Amino acid sequence: MKQRWGVLVAVGVLVWGTIGGGTAQASAGDATGGCRAAGEIFATDNTAVITDPDDVRLRTRLTRFDHEVRRIIRAGGARAGESTLLDGVFWSAELKTTTYERSREFDVDKVGADGLHHIADVIRKQYHQESVLTFRCLPRTSPDTDAVEIQAPGVSAAGLREALLADPEARERLGGGSVTVGGRLILITPVSELPLARRLTAGLGIDWNTAKVRYGDEEFVS
Repeated sequence: MKQRWGVLVAVGVLVWGTIGGGTAQASAGDATGGCRAAGEIFATDNTAVITDPDDVRLRTRLTRFDHEVRRIIRAGGARAGESTLLDGVFWSAELKTTTYERSREFDVDKVGADGLHHIADVIRKQYHQESVLTFRCLPRTSPDTDAVEIQAPGVSAAGLREALLADPEARERLGGGSVTVGGRLILITPVSELPLARRLTAGLGIDWNTAKVRYGDEEFVS
């Protein structure tokens, strides 16, 4: 997993104040966060740098990886929920180009912050990853809340690539994002980067009023 990447996932009614001269509205969770799971883990077994969007390795469904990670989650004392296949598009400042990655998002229940960290660390070590991203759903007012997870439909990996290429600031600061095979963008970003995230979604042709947002704590376990 890259050190700063985005992902779009689901949730529920929030109004952020004035951002960039307009009122930004997005659907948000209730007082408990409105999430379908206590936490999420974003991971892959890929260790190669892939720059060709037609690379055959991007066609894998990571089925075996899915089963193996579920066993790791259960061994860690948590409950494995749904798993979602993702196409990631990331900007490499070193290569000056976009890179691609197939990954999965795993819903994890019956787990706290320490347990989620431990499970992610086991996955990181077993699959030789630089880092594994976790997102723990929390109320907006929680002192541990430092990030948001944004969801919007109707996005392709190719469209995300074009939006990143057209916005140098967004690609450098947000790093990239992921899209489900069904065309749902997923972006996890620090709360402080909300204006930039909104601009990136506008570049993707997304009506911000239709975006869904939930709050929580993100961690790159490395």
